[in-house]
Amino acid sequence: MMNYVPDPPPQPATAALQAHDLTVVRGPRTVLHHLTFAVPRGQVTGLLGPSGCGKSTLMRSIVGTQAKVNGTLQVLGHPAGHPALRSRIGYVTQSPSVFDDLTVRQNLEYFAAILDPGRAAAERRHEHVTQAITDVDLTSHADALAGNLSGGQRNRVSLAVALLGAPELLVLDEPTVGLDPVLRRDLWNLFHDIAATRGATLLVSSHVMDEAERCHRLLLMREGEILADDSPDALRTRTGGDTVEAAFLHLVDEAAAAARPKESTR
Repeated sequence: MMNYVPDPPPQPATAALQAHDLTVVRGPRTVLHHLTFAVPRGQVTGLLGPSGCGKSTLMRSIVGTQAKVNGTLQVLGHPAGHPALRSRIGYVTQSPSVFDDLTVRQNLEYFAAILDPGRAAAERRHEHVTQAITDVDLTSHADALAGNLSGGQRNRVSLAVALLGAPELLVLDEPTVGLDPVLRRDLWNLFHDIAATRGATLLVSSHVMDEAERCHRLLLMREGEILADDSPDALRTRTGGDTVEAAFLHLVDEAAAAARPKESTR
């Protein structure tokens, strides 16, 4: 497969995700600090930042599984966690969410039956399962037990589950961690194909900065705050960096310099 990033499609007026003053407190610690941002529809948006900066907490907030969320968070026109969103969002966690004692196909058939129950939907479910297995390149392992797969293959089964039913929003928490470079490339091409041909919105988190170059738009995070919300080209232009990683480091230094006068007055 060719490694390419297609031009982003035109943006509709309404964003897929809109957050205002989004804050999450866990015990004595504030994990997310008053985040305000928007994610456009039909694009691949990267959520980039070091481990522990709050990426997973933000993703759980978006899919409605995070407790103690304050502020406003609209997802596909509904408040995050609204029942109407259940069949419209695909979510992949960092740890594969599959049953080890079922085959790849059986795992997908199980989740497809939850999403689209009833005998009348059997043929449609079969088509969705077959398509999802093909999308993640697991056709040759369709009848293998999930427990016998490698870690990277199990990650792909989780991604296939998220693709069932052609969701409008895919929230993918570090889906390429531990994968070889060829498979990483193929998955990123798949992400862009899903956005371009199906009109889906993808929010993909990573702590690997070179993956930022593959995104239409970026949310750069550090210590529970968003440092930037822009395209890779705009970030490089704004900071004078040759890469997104250089731009990120520039923004970190900029934020640290801005905080010093506040610290000196305490």
